[in-house]
Amino acid sequence: MPEWIIVILRSLTLIALLFFMIKWLGTKQLSQLNIFETISGIVLGGIAAIHTIDPNTNFVYAAIGMIIWFIVPYGVEKIALKSKSFRDFTEGKSTVFIQDGKIMEDNLKKEGYSTDDLLEKLRDNNIFLASDVEFAVLEPSGSLSVLPKRENLPLTAKDLGINLSPKKEPQTVIMDGKVLLEPLANLSLNTNWLETELDKLNVAIENVFLGQADSDGQLFVDLFDDHIAVPAPTEMPLLLATMKKCQADLELFTLATENHESKEIYRRNSEKMQQAIDLIYPYLK
Repeated sequence: MPEWIIVILRSLTLIALLFFMIKWLGTKQLSQLNIFETISGIVLGGIAAIHTIDPNTNFVYAAIGMIIWFIVPYGVEKIALKSKSFRDFTEGKSTVFIQDGKIMEDNLKKEGYSTDDLLEKLRDNNIFLASDVEFAVLEPSGSLSVLPKRENLPLTAKDLGINLSPKKEPQTVIMDGKVLLEPLANLSLNTNWLETELDKLNVAIENVFLGQADSDGQLFVDLFDDHIAVPAPTEMPLLLATMKKCQADLELFTLATENHESKEIYRRNSEKMQQAIDLIYPYLK
């Protein structure tokens, strides 16, 4: 068999083997590599590269080496899940750099960080004054987690005493002109609803590049043709405006009628409508 065919076959086999090994090790391997996992990744890649380009090497030895370098980190990871001391040894521990607004110089030196390195990490977190930080810790992955002082934290709806409606994950219901049934079902919606919403926008499904629906039943679409503008959903503002108009009409009827019984009925229903508006307003604004 020609050597170039052997190289191709070895490459495809080792690529498949590497793929399944990394997949079995978990997605953590791709996002947060500790020292042990980094070494394992380098060695696995090296074994695959050497035995790919050299057809004279024993392919069985390559497979054995890769399996060993897979089993060891896999076993280490499983043990680390059950033992914190072992996990601290293999993955490292967090190191506090700033505590109660005070920089811990000894911890900086221990981790080999200079003042410039610390300031750079703070700038990565959009903080330009070390005095604005209440607490900062260097994670084993090398990232710096920062808690700004309370007066430097952005205001939230909770701080302002504002009640907001809960939000669920939006679902992609149309992609490349095709309907995705599972995301629709996740929102308890169906194709009839989708067709109705598209009719309101005067848009055909096959012309939609991307369509997303939120938990409030609003549909947002992007078309293949970028020159066509699609109006934003108006169901929620229209519902709120309609409810306010009904409440205003009831108040007007209360003032217009001379019949005391009718006036009382209009007044009570006006108050009920106002209560309904106050209750649903956070969900519609």
